[in-house]
Amino acid sequence: MSELRFEDVTVRYGHYTAVDQVSLTVPAGQIVGLVGESGSGKSTLARAAVGLVPLDAGRILLDGEPVPTRGRRRPLQMVFQDPYSSLDPRMTIGESISEAMAPGGSRAERRAEVGRLLELVHLDPARAGARPSELSGGQRQRVALARALGGRPSVVVADEITSALDVSIQGAVLNLVRELQRELGLSMLFISHNLAVVRYVATHVAVMHQGRIVEQGPTAQVLAEPDHDYTRALLAAVPGKRSL
Repeated sequence: MSELRFEDVTVRYGHYTAVDQVSLTVPAGQIVGLVGESGSGKSTLARAAVGLVPLDAGRILLDGEPVPTRGRRRPLQMVFQDPYSSLDPRMTIGESISEAMAPGGSRAERRAEVGRLLELVHLDPARAGARPSELSGGQRQRVALARALGGRPSVVVADEITSALDVSIQGAVLNLVRELQRELGLSMLFISHNLAVVRYVATHVAVMHQGRIVEQGPTAQVLAEPDHDYTRALLAAVPGKRSL
């Protein structure tokens, strides 16, 4: 379990500031929900965390040290929104998971670890030989989670991982996220535009608007007594009796 901390992080694309002096902490062993509309800067912050986008200012720290973005082991692993494009269609799902694992070990040991990871996300280890095209969207997203866990990350960054799935499947994937956090003590930055989803999985929530964090705190507190008009507007858009 590790703590991920953003300190005054700024990311610009030319003259456009996508992330503006954002400070945010993901405590060790906790799920922090980052919520906001499309274009608010959520995904840019996620990509900055895993080294896909350079910082213009600020720091991103893992247990007080700069996050390493080079080398074989990546302590931050990201699960992307689209389960159809996040896996190489030419590889079996077992090969995709194995590719993310640290080098070393015999072929049998690596095969056993792939099987363990598949069981962890409630997929039959016998599916290791299947291609992504043989799986449903929900199954592919489970494989993407298994692949991220194969890298033995300190923190998982999940970027809108349920938004491309049918509502009936979303609930199962969210239950899996909660189960993995509970069993593995995962630290996770969980990004979503949907407050109902964040309410279900996150212990803490941060609300992002136009590149800035406008409100953050314990999920129950922020959603029960929001301070910012933007948070109130997001809450007003959530169907009152929706349950996941």
